[in-house]
Amino acid sequence: MKKVAIHSKDIAESKLFFIKQIFTELENYGVEIIISKDFDRLLHSINFRPNIVGTFSAPHHLSNVDLMLSVGGDGTFLEAATIVQHQNVPILGINTGRLGFLATTSKEQIHSALESLMAGHYTLDERILLELEADRDLFKGVNIALNEFAIMKRDSSSMIVVHTYIDGEYLNSYWADGLIVATPTGSTGYSLSVGGPVVVPQSNNFIISPVSPHNLNVRPLIVPTESVIAFEIEGRSKNFLVSLDSRSRKVDSNIQLAVRRCNYTCKMVRLDGDSFLKTLREKLNWGMDIRNYLNRY
Repeated sequence: MKKVAIHSKDIAESKLFFIKQIFTELENYGVEIIISKDFDRLLHSINFRPNIVGTFSAPHHLSNVDLMLSVGGDGTFLEAATIVQHQNVPILGINTGRLGFLATTSKEQIHSALESLMAGHYTLDERILLELEADRDLFKGVNIALNEFAIMKRDSSSMIVVHTYIDGEYLNSYWADGLIVATPTGSTGYSLSVGGPVVVPQSNNFIISPVSPHNLNVRPLIVPTESVIAFEIEGRSKNFLVSLDSRSRKVDSNIQLAVRRCNYTCKMVRLDGDSFLKTLREKLNWGMDIRNYLNRY
């Protein structure tokens, strides 16, 4: 591993020690370091000048990078994925935030994680992305999401109606506060909070989940990723919110929207000993029922 990119958007004092540790250890391995322009501005603001060979702000700046470290929470990881895009640069999330389903390596594990990376003790997991197609440019050409696409009502306005079609065939009109289409990776995010199922990352499925549906018989639906899912929106308010992960835009009811599977994937670094099931146990406390311990001992 010769060149590593680092992206972060937080340099809180409580995290600065760990950020400096990353730079120090990478330099000790003789690795060239390139950092995001936003991260560079943050470091300059505290007068920290690490030894770097450049900065990046677009996918083509990463053409000869071996790995990206996302330092922060899941939001930082999602942002890193939109920077990497089609460059196939693997991403390892170092969690200096809170829960962390994507950034699963804790800040206390930085030394051992970098040691494992340099020794090649890791696996690359490919995660599917969804891609938005619209009749106008909403997200400046960055139309991908690792977690989910969502259509939502604005503020306290009345519910909206999202007419939904799969491969051109009418599915349902969702009377709700919104509608989410999540990837398997996003099944533990926003979709989970509205009652969607947890889906293992290797599944080739999208999850369609309504947000506070008016009809209680409407439930989340799992569809194959070969599907093209299209939408028409209506409501008393003429403006709605459309989001890709944490990025959102205001739209009107005239917009045409559809989502499909992106033709490239996001590569996530999984260190030896880590797994999705382990993450579920640690983050959602699965298996923590006291009866499991009473039966075992």
